[in-house]
Amino acid sequence: MAIRLPVVLSKQGLRRSFLGSKSTPRCLDVPKGFLAVFVGETEKKRFVVPVSYLNHPAFQDLLRRAEEEFGFDHPVGGLTIPCSEEIFINVTSSLSR
Repeated sequence: MAIRLPVVLSKQGLRRSFLGSKSTPRCLDVPKGFLAVFVGETEKKRFVVPVSYLNHPAFQDLLRRAEEEFGFDHPVGGLTIPCSEEIFINVTSSLSR
């Protein structure tokens, strides 16, 4: 049995989520209309963001950086954004204004 403990970082829907069990697929805790991404330079942390962020130029810049660094071979198995957690939170918090 998995225990899900989401930590809401902003009112607009940016979340960092955890799973208590590795036997439960992580895709099950991503609600419709959201996307899971891994963020970090060394330790990767998983965030769930609204898909509407994909249209914003600031988020697209983060995606270009991910493409330049990883191409289609992301090390964690999911979309990995190569920036610090702090930068990611600053960029995504500015998108929801």
